[in-house]
Amino acid sequence: MKVGIIGSGGREHALCLSIKKSPRVNKIYCFPGNAGTSDIAENIEIDLSDFNKIKEFSIKNEISLLIVGPEKPLVDGIVDFFKDTEISIFGPDKISSQLEGSKIFTKKICEKHNIPTAKFGIFENANDAISFLDKTQFPLVVKADGLASGKGVYICENKDDANLAIKEVFDGKFGLAKNILIEEFLVGEEMSYFIISDGKEIKGFETAQDHKRVLEGDKGANTGGMGAYSPSRLLNQPLEEKILNKIIKPTINALEEMGSNYKGFLYAGLMIVKDEPYLIEYNVRMGDPECQTILPKLKTDLFEIINACCNENLKDINLEWHEKKSLCIVLCSKGYPDKYNNQILIDNIGNLKLDEDDYFFHAGTKKINDQVYSNGGRVINFVSLSSNFKNSRDKAINLIKNLNWKDGFYRKDIGHKVIDE
Repeated sequence: MKVGIIGSGGREHALCLSIKKSPRVNKIYCFPGNAGTSDIAENIEIDLSDFNKIKEFSIKNEISLLIVGPEKPLVDGIVDFFKDTEISIFGPDKISSQLEGSKIFTKKICEKHNIPTAKFGIFENANDAISFLDKTQFPLVVKADGLASGKGVYICENKDDANLAIKEVFDGKFGLAKNILIEEFLVGEEMSYFIISDGKEIKGFETAQDHKRVLEGDKGANTGGMGAYSPSRLLNQPLEEKILNKIIKPTINALEEMGSNYKGFLYAGLMIVKDEPYLIEYNVRMGDPECQTILPKLKTDLFEIINACCNENLKDINLEWHEKKSLCIVLCSKGYPDKYNNQILIDNIGNLKLDEDDYFFHAGTKKINDQVYSNGGRVINFVSLSSNFKNSRDKAINLIKNLNWKDGFYRKDIGHKVIDE
């Protein structure tokens, strides 16, 4: 069977590597892919916003299954676009994808269906938002409404911070802003909880904890993710039941009322406050770098899982996992998440020696004349599995040191909350 994977990051390289293991898959195309996917698939340079070209190529090349990695094509309706074809496409439709496409859409669902979340206000202009600051307490959270690649969230300690955040959002730092969200700041511990759904059946798809801040000690600007570990230390059966019954299932039911059956991965960003889960946000796809952290733990054939979701047979699939601790460290271009240079040679990749439980996934990379160059802010993800998180982190750091790319940087403290130094 031929499979197409849409996207170009570390998540898509991880998906590609897992799908490649299936005996039923004989060809993979990546749109547009990266230097890593080019070694195990055929990269196709197509603009991801040009759904017609993706459809024409997929039909011509007899692709049976498309897997959508990033959020923007989902939010823009690529799943709906393929409904008139015989090609299976894995991901939620346009209605369901608004869970990520609009934070306000999600907040209104929470309000209507009593889903626990932070108290919030919605504002259509900067003046009203700034006036609200006099009536609230700090710290608080300011969020851009639309897609912002994980960066449109500000934790504001005081009024000056909040004023700057409001100004940047309405000035278009994350694209056109018609609305802004201001939330109370919840004090607790974050957790990422994943499910996979075929529109009828829901199954948990592991947990992870991302590190969003660029600097060690969880300080500095928000990024797309500097690293992650799996599983989360917080999950237990009573908490998981609360997450499913208070948050996930009411959300799925709300979407059904709107005429949408959720198919695909769903990623709930949660804050756990005194053993109670609160929804921070939804992502309608696998996280990045959480995907790279989780997939190496999966025993079950990923293609069979995704194919079952497309055919509404997920109930017949038993998900099995390795009982190991997985930790991912992201190697970034110097200057990220602000200004950084691209097309810098990474000349030592071919010399890296990986153990059975070591992985590296290309993210912002491209090949030029068979050599690998940087092509983004987050460049390579190093993942190691072992019996404990400290060993996993030590192994990942050793790989980064062996690569010795002088134009990159990384956080050395990923997993600090679960590692006793």
